[in-house]
Amino acid sequence: MLIIGIAGGTGSGKTTVVRKIMEQLPRGEVAVLPQDSYYKDSRHLPLEERQKINFDHPNAIEWDLLIKHISELKAGRSVAMPQYSYLTCTRADETVEVVPRDVIIVEGILILGHAQLRELMDLKVFVHADADDRLARVIQRDIMERGRTVNMVLDRYEETVKPSHLQFIEPTKRYADLIVPQGGNNRIAINILTHFIERNITSLN
Repeated sequence: MLIIGIAGGTGSGKTTVVRKIMEQLPRGEVAVLPQDSYYKDSRHLPLEERQKINFDHPNAIEWDLLIKHISELKAGRSVAMPQYSYLTCTRADETVEVVPRDVIIVEGILILGHAQLRELMDLKVFVHADADDRLARVIQRDIMERGRTVNMVLDRYEETVKPSHLQFIEPTKRYADLIVPQGGNNRIAINILTHFIERNITSLN
């Protein structure tokens, strides 16, 4: 089994990179564990408090569960991956079954900052994008998917997203084996990643 970590700042294009890799590979060979699914459940807090959660801080993630699930998959056992809602800042009661595959992609802004998680990875990737480009994508995404206004997005960006990026995310670039500039628009880097995965799948089989 090949474990690949794909990190990068909020709005850097990580999800697009993962999607384009999967589009080039045969169906059923890759499973994805998004870091976003492992945010801690905050249903015990009032909604007003939940909306103040800093999703760009390592303390927001249930790392033990993510690491446990990767270990279970490596051992050949399926896992019940949580589902997280940004609208309510809680986990859904339903889970998604993830079955072991030849390739597991762990994707998220903070994943390269956790030493124990890094040790499980065979390849570590950091997707880089300029701050202006990331902010533009965050504004578009948060309005469309998370029910926020432009002012809410900009306030959150200045208060938590930008400082957390500088403190917790950008420094983890030094752990990357491969840095992908321009995010999902970097066709050459995505092809290199895809060929690396294909070669390793062949050797696994």
